[in-house]
Amino acid sequence: MPSDVTSAPAQKPPERAGAADPDLPRIVPRRHIGRWATAAAALLACAMAINSAVRNQAFQWEVVGRYFTTAAVLDGLLLTLWLTGAVMVLGFLLGAVLAVMRLSGNPVLRMLSWGYVWIFRSTPLLVQLLFWFNIGALYPTLGLGVPFGPEFVTVTTVDLLGPTLTAVIGLTLHESAYAAEVVRGGILSVDSGQHEAAQALGLSRSRTLRRVVIPQAMRSIVPTAGNMLIGTLKGTSIVSVLAVHDLLYSVQLIYNQTYQIIPLLMVATLWYVAVTSVLSAGQYYVERYYARGDSRALPPTPPQRLRGRLATVRTRLSAATAADARLATGGDR
Repeated sequence: MPSDVTSAPAQKPPERAGAADPDLPRIVPRRHIGRWATAAAALLACAMAINSAVRNQAFQWEVVGRYFTTAAVLDGLLLTLWLTGAVMVLGFLLGAVLAVMRLSGNPVLRMLSWGYVWIFRSTPLLVQLLFWFNIGALYPTLGLGVPFGPEFVTVTTVDLLGPTLTAVIGLTLHESAYAAEVVRGGILSVDSGQHEAAQALGLSRSRTLRRVVIPQAMRSIVPTAGNMLIGTLKGTSIVSVLAVHDLLYSVQLIYNQTYQIIPLLMVATLWYVAVTSVLSAGQYYVERYYARGDSRALPPTPPQRLRGRLATVRTRLSAATAADARLATGGDR
């Protein structure tokens, strides 16, 4: 007797979320053979260069390790860091003043600022340092008193300006010309609507500059300022011509006695690389800090990217392990 109940068609069991549909074609990622071949060749060349440097006995790495943390080298490193910090602070303070003068409505201030930047950007740094080192030939004495009148205090220029102070003055005046253009470019990068909004709120020009313009201009100023900081750190080595005991001059004093030129130069090179690496990492985080108001989601930091990649690898390994377990279970059945 036929049944009155009509049998329902068999339905497929619901697939799990994320499972691939066997009826759809499998998507195979494109294989970038040329990219991997280029990467392998670059890694091979890098490995060969490192192997050549490590196994070359002329570098005398045991001498490098012996002098790397000696007192003379560390004293020169500290002076180099002090020169870099002092020149950058003083240079950007003077450069900010020059930038404001350049953007001023006063034509005299604009011309003076333009002339300063023009002169100090047009002459080489070594020429400027040598000029300030020999300033005593032009002005044997420096005095303080009434203009076109008597002088109350008189000092011999040679006694006042030693090699270190001369280096600070020369480097500061040179860097301030570039810092002025960096600050001016950052200020000009701020949209004019920000100025109009600040004026609508009744803010003064000085407060608008401090509270509205400068914080937004820092996004453009910080990358270039970071490059200037690293350039100044390396540029301080030029003060060795003035017998300033910086890192390079300290190393030169040692190899003039021991005649171990290459290993001592490697000591200075490694210290410069180490310090510039730390400054580059600091620049990255400073740029990230000032980028908060420009983007809703900040780019991940290197530790965050590393953790994300490790999490991706763990997820893929877990998925592969689960797939192998399912295959093994199906094979047993």
